[in-house]
Formats: sequence, C-alpha cells, structure tokens
Amino acid sequence: MFDNVRADIATTLDEIREAGLFKPERIIGTPQSAEVTVTGGGRPGEVLNFCANNYLGLADHPEVLAAAKDALDRWGYGMASVRFICGTQDVHKELEGRLSAFLGQEDTILYSSCFDANGGVFETLLDDRDAVISDALNHASIIDGIRLSKARRHRYANRDLADLEQQLKETQDARRRLIVTDGVFSMDGYVAPLREICDLADRYDAMVMVDDSHAVGFVGAGGRGTPELHGVMDRVDIITGTLGKALGGASGGYVAARREIVALLRQRSRPYLFSNSLAPVIAAASLKVLDLVESSNELRERLAANTALFRTKMTEAGFEILPGDHPIAPVMIGDAAKAGRLAELLLERGVYVIGFSYPVVPHGQARIRVQLSAAHSTEDVERAVAAFVDARAELGE
Repeated sequence: MFDNVRADIATTLDEIREAGLFKPERIIGTPQSAEVTVTGGGRPGEVLNFCANNYLGLADHPEVLAAAKDALDRWGYGMASVRFICGTQDVHKELEGRLSAFLGQEDTILYSSCFDANGGVFETLLDDRDAVISDALNHASIIDGIRLSKARRHRYANRDLADLEQQLKETQDARRRLIVTDGVFSMDGYVAPLREICDLADRYDAMVMVDDSHAVGFVGAGGRGTPELHGVMDRVDIITGTLGKALGGASGGYVAARREIVALLRQRSRPYLFSNSLAPVIAAASLKVLDLVESSNELRERLAANTALFRTKMTEAGFEILPGDHPIAPVMIGDAAKAGRLAELLLERGVYVIGFSYPVVPHGQARIRVQLSAAHSTEDVERAVAAFVDARAELGE
C-alpha cells in the first residue's frame, strides 16, 4: 500500500520545494547562544544567531547550567510516569507555586509543553453549551486546542475590538464564554490590547485567556508579561505559557489560572493526565531562571536596547519592519522564494535567520523574522544590519 502513498507524498514535497516553501532544518553543534556553530547547509561554521526565542540569553547561562547539573544528582533524569500516579516531586510543586506568585495567579499546573497546555484547556472547561472567541492570528496550539472542544467557535480579526464586541453580542446565549488571545503574536511582534479586551469581557460577562509565551520573562516592568504591561494581572483568568523561550529555552509549559480552573484541569485535562511529568531537571533549572528574572532588570534592559538599535538601523537602511518595540522584528519581503534566498545569503555572511512563508504566514507576506536577545552585543546587532544590506544588494533589490 505504501508504494502508492510514497509517490503521492513525494509529489507533494516536490510541489513545496518548487513553490519556495520548503523549510530545511539546519543543524547546530553548540549550545543555544548569541553565536552558534552550524554543521551543515549554507555556510558551515560559527554564525550569529538571530532566530532563537532565547530572549534573555539564559539557555546557556552558567547559573542555570549549574542548577540543572545539581538537579540531575538530586532528582534523577526523568519520572517515567504521569503526575497523578507517581510523577510528582516537590520540585514540581515548588515551581508551580513560584510561577503562580510571579504571574499573580492563584495556582499553576505544569505541562510537557505550552502546546499541550493549550491542548488541555478548552476541552476541559467548555462544551456545546459554551462559546470560545479567538483572535484570528492566535498560535496553532490554540487553534488545535479549540478544535478538541465541542464549544461553538467564533473568531475575531486580529486585535479588532469592534469585531470582538460583535462576537460577544452574538454569543450572549452561551453558558460560558472564553476570549482567547496571544499576548504577543509571534509572526508580527504585535501586542494584544489586553486592557480593552478585559473591559469588553467585564461588560459581556466573559472569561479571558492569554497565551503569553512570547512575553513572560521580559515584557512588563518585572517581566511578568502582557498582563503586567497593561495593568490587568488581576483581570486575566487564564495564562498559558512556556518554559522553552525566555525562561531558559528548554521545554515545558504551564497554565496559571484561578484556583478552581487549575483544580479541574488536574482532574480532566488529557495532556496532563496522559503525558509524562516534566523532567525534574527542567523544573529545578526553571526555579533558578525565576531567581535571575526577579533579581535584576539588567537582561531586560539589554534586550530592549538591542531591539531598539536593530529596528532603528534597519529602518534607516530602508528595510520594512513591522512597527513595535518587541524583540520579534519581522523584516517584510513579500515573495516566499525571495525570503528564502535572502536567508541563505545572510547565512553565507555569518548571520543565521529564517525566512517564514505560507502556511506559517499568509500568502504574499513572507518575511525574515529576526529575534533579538540579551545575549547579543552591540557589535553583533550592527554586524547583522550590515549583512542585511550586503545580502539585499546581491539579491538585486
């Protein structure tokens, strides 16, 4: 049977390549850092890394590494079980408590990833009597999580408050309504208008859920994310997020929420009940990450300075960057094949970035998504800008 399927799949892969949409995986042979060694594809050797979600540069921070090594000796490698059987250690409970306090929520539940966290919320809380109202540009994990639920599905245009209010008016017969949005939209770097969303939720008696994966650790005065930035930490009912970006860059996710919501998730959330516990080494290292995030603003300030420098220099050089001040800085190209070629030329010049095209972004909106880090130096940022200018010239733009 597979001989017939093989030919169909090969044809599909050829079509993806011909459209300029093929996404190669480059291999790095070093820890995740501002500079990495690429072992294959394009320009093997040391290159500046401008495509990781390592916002605070903590993925190879010596104190985080030391905490991880100590945790291996104390807690072991893995739990080999799910939480409710024999997969809970006190390090898991300690991390849940720390995250709750940090995010201003009543309780927190850990997951293997934020994808799993988003996959476990909607089906548990909502059924066919309820409605979920989702921003059109929400992350794929939210979209897939909503699909698992029997709730009525409504969508509003990205950050469009008038459209959101219309969806709230149309769902007033629902038992429960849940508004869900990314805190920061990962392809654009745009921040959700959370204060206004919470105002509408209050007016129409709805709950609010925020996936803050691209914000927690560095957005807001204390790095507590977009709810802190907008002054609505006490008004957001559910926060999902990841330990795999700013908070150390390993893996793992969480739901921080009202106490009753977390209690129900522990009883009914399928990704929690049927997936192995988060590795204790990650839980322990994440506690050290929270220590670093809470003890100083230095990394956040350095990240903000690098972001402002890159956005300013690139704009002065005539590149189109979507507006904002987030370290996600999308350099708009338009054509998918051209974006892919520009990424290759940049790698040849020692700058590792990725071209994003359909289906990750809409047709005709291909881009190079540059991501700044506190680990970058001023010289790194200026070198990246110079490489963009030089690569554009070779591309004939």
